[in-house]
Parts: sequence; C-alpha cells; structure tokens
Amino acid sequence: MPLNIILVEDDDGDAKAIRRAFTKAKVANPIIRKRDGLEALAYLRGEEETPPPSSYILLVDLNMPRMGGLELIREIRASPELRSAVIFITTTSNAKQDKRGAYDLNVAGYVLKSNAGADFLELVGALDKYWKVVEMPEMRTARQGVPR
Repeated sequence: MPLNIILVEDDDGDAKAIRRAFTKAKVANPIIRKRDGLEALAYLRGEEETPPPSSYILLVDLNMPRMGGLELIREIRASPELRSAVIFITTTSNAKQDKRGAYDLNVAGYVLKSNAGADFLELVGALDKYWKVVEMPEMRTARQGVPR
C-alpha cells in the first residue's frame, strides 16, 4: 500500500512547486492537498465523503487562514486517533519561536520554502527513502476508533 502525502497548503504557487519537486525527484506517492488546517482536520477525522488513507505523511504550511499549522498540529497531537502522525512543516518563517513551537509539538522536520531548490529536492529524496524503509502505523479516523 503506497504511503500518501497530505499537503496542507493554502498557496497555489507553493503547492505547485512542492508537487514539481516531488515529480523532479521521481517520487510518485499520491499527494492529497488540503487548503488549511480546518479542511485537513476534517479530512483526517473522516468527516469528508472520501476517507483518509491508512498511511500518510503530512506536509503542513505554518501560516494559513482559518487554522494555521501549529494549531492543526496541536489538534492532531491531542487526538488519540491521530497523534502518531508524521508531520513536516514547510514554511517561509525562519523565526526562532516558530521553529521551537513546531519542534515542541514533535514535528519530524521544519523546512524553509526559501530552500525549496536543491535542499528541498534532497529532503524529498530522503522522505522517499524514509517511507520505503520505515514501517508506518496504520492510522484511524475518529469514526473508526482507536486501533487496539
């Protein structure tokens, strides 16, 4: 079963750039885009018609309308069904408090979009190797309940 990438990104240009980076790195994993934290949270909780995949990595923009990245991650970490999600931040913010806030919420990485050239391609390649090697837990939605 392929590992899905859930991209939580409000900016169309950034979303296209991230998709291009995955294509350029020859990473063919499915990418599901959600435009903000509220939309992503509803999807992950199984509140949409299409259920979320059973295995995924989240790429989350930090600054978004309605619900930003840190608030989304707080909600995910507070949920017994979702708290084990692997989350990477993608952002333009190089502020120390944003980095600390993200790592305090146990993100797997914090990536600056300004490094979206070679550095981002290197990250994408590393992620590709990561999900080919690591055993990912099957995720559950609130509707499905906590795995036993």
